[in-house]
Amino acid sequence: MGRIVGIDLARCLALLGMITAHLVSSTGDGPGGVNTWFQITAGRSSALFAVLAGVSIVLVTRARPARGARDHRLALVVRALAIAVIGLFLGVLSSGLAVILTYYGVLFLVAVPVLTWSAGRLGILALAWGLASPIASLALRPHLPESTFDVPDPASFAHPLQLLSEVLVTGYYPVLTWATYLFAGMAIGRLDLRGTWARRRLFVTGAWVAVLALATARYATRSESVRAALLDTYDRWEPVSNWADLEQVMRTGLYGTTPTGSWSWLWVWSPHSGSIVDLTHTVGTSMLVIGASLMVAEALRRHQRWLQVVAGAGTMTLTLYAAHVTVVAAGRADALAGPDIWVLDVRWHLVGVLVVGAGFALARQRGPLERLVSLLSEAAVRPPR
Repeated sequence: MGRIVGIDLARCLALLGMITAHLVSSTGDGPGGVNTWFQITAGRSSALFAVLAGVSIVLVTRARPARGARDHRLALVVRALAIAVIGLFLGVLSSGLAVILTYYGVLFLVAVPVLTWSAGRLGILALAWGLASPIASLALRPHLPESTFDVPDPASFAHPLQLLSEVLVTGYYPVLTWATYLFAGMAIGRLDLRGTWARRRLFVTGAWVAVLALATARYATRSESVRAALLDTYDRWEPVSNWADLEQVMRTGLYGTTPTGSWSWLWVWSPHSGSIVDLTHTVGTSMLVIGASLMVAEALRRHQRWLQVVAGAGTMTLTLYAAHVTVVAAGRADALAGPDIWVLDVRWHLVGVLVVGAGFALARQRGPLERLVSLLSEAAVRPPR
């Protein structure tokens, strides 16, 4: 079974979106005084990245049907650990970015117990988890150490309980709530992604879910008493004195979790907040993008090879994401000499990943980190000679 080019296209879009969210200014002339491109990509692209992780896990197991469930689980554990270790070393760099890979690796481990579940069971699990995990997070966090908002690196193991708390509950991409994306992606991966029904249903359902989530947030936060409760319990560092200030802050994101102190935080829309509305909306937008990407690939099936090249970055997102973080870290260091460092220009990063991805696709080569992780996982299950 060959690669599903529409999924590679969706991965490419997720990577481009994350790079855009990293490097464009959050302030601008968009709604609420926030940059329009930042508002489009912030939160949604990283959620798409996580949903596609679930899709990929299922597709990898489908590609090797001869293996038993035990071997698939062992390979997945090794893959998860390798990605987490790469994330830890990227965390050493002074990039100023909230590197996702350590959380991402731990998130892979959550898939191990449900690796063989059907699409229906996984869909129900994703729905239940998306409703329950934000409630659990809001209830647990007052009893846990406050987040340091540090990116995990090897030095974080000096404080193992703090590291565990941040990776699982209080950090930038807490596994507790982000498992919703993984389960949703695994459910999508169980569908017949080469069929017309699946891609159309993903597109239409995703659009409706995304819109209804935003409508719910608008309705839930229109009350003055709710707005007052949100203002009174807001505990982050940005100065907030009225609803307009808080609304602008929520448009830029909440760094992984909502404040605690009011159950109304479950119904706000803000990127990286982990609220019920946030998880629902971003699962919806992820379904929409995946469905649209599959439809584009089908419409261009006569030119599939060219689409593979254009979306080549989607076949090596791990390598390109690591390169992006490394280049940004180098640029931040050079920025001390002047503010207009070209290496921090979002356009160079977007063009760079597309060109490198296209080059590897033309050469029919995998990314170096993808190859390394694959070799490690294969070695774990390969029978001894």
